[in-house]
Amino acid sequence: MRKKIVAGNWKMNTLVREGVALASDINTELKNINLPDDVQVIIAPPFTHIAFAEQVIDGNKLYVAGQNCATENEGAYTGEVSAAMLKALGCSSVITGHSERRAYYHETSEILAKKTEQILKNDMMPIFCCGEKLEERKAEKHFDVVKNQISEALFHLGENDFSKIVIAYEPVWAIGTGVTASKEQAQEMHSYIRKITDEKYGKEISENLTILYGGSVKPANAKEIFSMPDVDGGLIGGAALKADSFIDIIKAIL
Repeated sequence: MRKKIVAGNWKMNTLVREGVALASDINTELKNINLPDDVQVIIAPPFTHIAFAEQVIDGNKLYVAGQNCATENEGAYTGEVSAAMLKALGCSSVITGHSERRAYYHETSEILAKKTEQILKNDMMPIFCCGEKLEERKAEKHFDVVKNQISEALFHLGENDFSKIVIAYEPVWAIGTGVTASKEQAQEMHSYIRKITDEKYGKEISENLTILYGGSVKPANAKEIFSMPDVDGGLIGGAALKADSFIDIIKAIL
């Protein structure tokens, strides 16, 4: 049975004191929820918060992820944060390939492949993001775009490594815009991702692949989106910055 995941990507939001308070509030609320073994809750605070957030959460119920990592393990790379550093702080996963990293920092598939390898090398779970822009969907190129993003960055991996990957489908036109893909659009793409995974790695791996949806998920639409058979949870942005809305989204997957 594949995992269901609700992950909150805080992006560059909150100062340390605010972030620690948010992590603590989420942790407190989770104590009142009986999470099944197949459901995992993750928060991805800014790098500056991670060590402090780890101190106020129950690591058996709430996991911490990095929002990004370097392509190298160590060395003269001023300003970078390695996967090994994140692992040492207690992170269990790292987000990579987010559309903002692709757009603002020009991260290519080659770069993302190296980052994914670093995450795996340090025994963490890569949360690999993919998704098309609005003009690409209008041109009906969305399937090709997502296939290329996944195949170029991930399909060099062996079966064992790929089986540790989580994929997050985030249509760029729905991130932070208030526009959400319909449940049918989400299901269609998630099913397609599972199909191309099946073609590459076989049915067992594709059926156990966790695929998250990201793009203006909020309490009002989470249950509808999560009801789709190939949607295994969400990578949440703005709604993850308030404990009550994030908890409501978690409840929607139960």
